[in-house]
Amino acid sequence: MAQPPDITETFVREVDENLRRDQLQDLVKKNLNWIIAAVFLFLAASGGYIYWQNYQKQKNDEAVEQIAQVFTDISKGQMQTAPARLDKLSDAHSKAVRAAAGFGRAAVALERGDQKLALAKFKDMAGDSSLPKPFRDLALIRQTALEFDGLKPADVISRLEPLAKPGAPWFGSAGELTAMAEVKLGKTAEAGRLFAAIARDDTVPDTTRGRAIQMASSLGVDVSNIMPPAAQ
Repeated sequence: MAQPPDITETFVREVDENLRRDQLQDLVKKNLNWIIAAVFLFLAASGGYIYWQNYQKQKNDEAVEQIAQVFTDISKGQMQTAPARLDKLSDAHSKAVRAAAGFGRAAVALERGDQKLALAKFKDMAGDSSLPKPFRDLALIRQTALEFDGLKPADVISRLEPLAKPGAPWFGSAGELTAMAEVKLGKTAEAGRLFAAIARDDTVPDTTRGRAIQMASSLGVDVSNIMPPAAQ
């Protein structure tokens, strides 16, 4: 005789599912306001983040346009308002714009004979950890160039040692200052080799390479196999 199906397990499962559904409905009813508030806050936060991103992008675009216009005006000799505009852009959100404004402000100061202000700008940028390293390194090189006559040659060499190596982004400028400091110390052989290395580096600006060829030759280093940049 066939046994009737065991409905116990099925019944228990259905009861359990109904209970869970009722509990969930009760939970939603009791906490509906909180759930709505949480969803609203999430949407508001997401929208606020997107708005902030768009706002920052718009501000960065405006800052780039402004710095470009300042440099255009400077190139035309219109420098009256440049200092104030560059000072304002020195607080821009964009690191590149801030750095460009700093270098521009220092250049205007030098043009006006204010070496003290230019040096202060370079020092500030060299020590600003929020700026990308290439900008800080270039500021340090410019600072060292302005201070060169008042620094001990050994201090110049020590300061620029990480930057005065072939392959470094600012090898030409840092290497030239380092070689000049070595000449001051009487290390003409080392200076000559460094000048020759600068002359052979195609990534170094042509004007710097041209000076390096002349200096290396004057220090007794054979650079006859290096074609002058202007002849290339």
